Amino acid sequence: MKIVIPAVPLWFACIFLSLTPLPAAELPHIQMVNGTGQLIVNGRPFLILGGELGNSSAGTAAQADAIIPRLAAMHVNTVLMPVAWEQLEPKEDNFDFSILDHWMEIARAHKVHLALLWFGSWKNAFSNYAPSWVKSDPKRFPRAESAEGRPLEILSTLSLETRRCDNRAFAALLRHVREKDSEQQTVLMVQVENEVGYLGQGRDRSPEANRLFRGRVPEVLIRALAGKRMQLSPEFASHFNGHGQSWTDVFGDAANEVFMAWNYADYIEAVTHAGKNEYALPMYVNAQLPAPFERAGEYPSGGPHPYYLEVWRAAAPSIDFYSPDIYWPNFEYWLQRYAIPGNAIFVPEARMDNAAYNAFYAYGQARAFGFSPFAVDSLTAPEKDGDPKPPLVQVYELLDSLSDLLPPAQAAGLTRGLVLHATSLRPTQTVALGGYLFEATLSRSWPARTLLTDDGAMLILQVSPAEFYIAGSGLTVSFARDPDVDAGIAGIESVEEVSRTSGQWTTERRLNGDQTNQGRQLLMDAKRPHIYRARLYSIPSGREH
Repeated sequence: MKIVIPAVPLWFACIFLSLTPLPAAELPHIQMVNGTGQLIVNGRPFLILGGELGNSSAGTAAQADAIIPRLAAMHVNTVLMPVAWEQLEPKEDNFDFSILDHWMEIARAHKVHLALLWFGSWKNAFSNYAPSWVKSDPKRFPRAESAEGRPLEILSTLSLETRRCDNRAFAALLRHVREKDSEQQTVLMVQVENEVGYLGQGRDRSPEANRLFRGRVPEVLIRALAGKRMQLSPEFASHFNGHGQSWTDVFGDAANEVFMAWNYADYIEAVTHAGKNEYALPMYVNAQLPAPFERAGEYPSGGPHPYYLEVWRAAAPSIDFYSPDIYWPNFEYWLQRYAIPGNAIFVPEARMDNAAYNAFYAYGQARAFGFSPFAVDSLTAPEKDGDPKPPLVQVYELLDSLSDLLPPAQAAGLTRGLVLHATSLRPTQTVALGGYLFEATLSRSWPARTLLTDDGAMLILQVSPAEFYIAGSGLTVSFARDPDVDAGIAGIESVEEVSRTSGQWTTERRLNGDQTNQGRQLLMDAKRPHIYRARLYSIPSGREH
C-alpha cells in the first residue's frame, strides 16, 4: 500500500515564495540570490533540464517535428538549438526565419523551451557557419593569420566590417524572436557565438594584430584588472603587472592569450549589445576547455577560459554569465573554476555517458540553474514497455519532480551533491549539510564486497533540521554528526524510497533490515536512480565546546 507523505514543511515553502515575487510580465533574466544564479521565467526560478542538439540536427523544419516531441516525453524541458548565420542570411541583408519559426511553434506546442546558439562569426574557433558571401570575400572580411603569415579559416576579431554584419544579423534574429515570441517566452536565452578562440601559435599574427600587440594595453583593461586584483585567478594574477604598458610588459607569458581574450570579448560585446537592444534576453558565452597538457592555441586561445574571465568581464559587460563545455573526466574541477562571485552556473555541453551522474553534482553541489549534455537528440525511447529508459531520462524524471523545490533550496544553501567513479582518486567522499556528514562510497556486493557499479552520484536536499531528500544511485551512504557543529552521534530514524507527482509525495517502500544494513546506512539502488527520504536522529555528546 502506498502512503501519502505530508507536504514539505511550511518554513521551506515560505523560502520558496519569498524568493519569487516578480511579476510574470518581465523578460527571462538572471538573478543572483545569496550567491546562487537563478534563471527567472514568468516571475519564478526556472530549472533547465536541458539538452543540446547535434550540430546538424536543427537545419530543417521537419527535424523539429521528429525531435521535440520525443525529447519532451523524456523530461527535457529546454532544447539548445543552433541557429546558423549562413541559413539565416543566405544573401546579404535578406533574412529567412522560416525554420526557426517552425521550431518555436513545435516547442511551444509541447511546452518545451529553447535556448538559441548563435553560430555566427565563429563556431569551435572556425568560421564555417558564416555565409558564403562572407567566407568568399577575404578582402572585405579578413582572416586571422598564422605565424607564417597564412590566412586561416578564422575570421579576424579586428574587422569592423565583419563585426558590423554579424551585429546586423544577430540584431535581426533577436528582433524577430521578440516579435514572434515575447508573449509566450518559448526562447529563454541566447548563446553568442560558440567556443571562440584562436587555433594556432599563440595569437593572430595578421599585420593589424601585430600592430596592436606592439602598442599599449588599453588603459580601461589595466584599470579594471587592477581594481579586481584580489579576484583574479591565481594563474592570471601571477602574470599581471599593472605598471607596464605593452602587452608583454603587463601580462608576461600570458600576453598572447590575454590579447586574444580582449579582442574576442570586445567583438562579442558589440554583437551582444546589438542583440540586447532588440530583445534583452539573458546572453552567455561558452568555453572549449583544454585537454590535459594542451597549450593556448592547441585549445582556442582567448576564449572564456576560467583563468582569464576577468578580462572578458572587463570587455563584455553585456554578457550575463560564462559557461564551461565539459568533456573531460574532471567535471567537478572545471565546474568549480566557474563558481566565481556573480557568475550563474550553467553547463551548456557535457558528455552524455556521464551526464546522469554529473547532473546530480551540478544541481546539488554547484547550484547550477541548468545542465545540458551534448547530442541529446541521440537518445532513444525504450522500444517496449518495461525496457529501461536511458540513464539521463531516469535522472531528469526525478529532477523534474523536484524542479520547484531545488531553486529555493539552492539559494538557501540547503543542497549538496557528489559524484564517484571507480577511477576516482578517493574511494570515499563526504559532504556536510545541516550539522550532518554524508559519507558515500560506491555500492558493493555482500559479503564479497565487489563493486556493483563503476559510477554513483547523489543530490541531497534538506527540508527540515533532520529530514533530507536524497536523489541518486550507485552509492552507500553513512551518516554522522558534523564535529564542527556537535561531537555527538547520529543515526537513521527512517529511510523511505519516495516519489513525487504534482507536488504530492508518495512512499513507494519503507526500507529496513538488509536494505539499510540493519539501520546503519542508506543502500541506494546500484543502477537505477531513486529519491529517498532520510530522517535522522542525533544524540548530543554532553561535552561543552
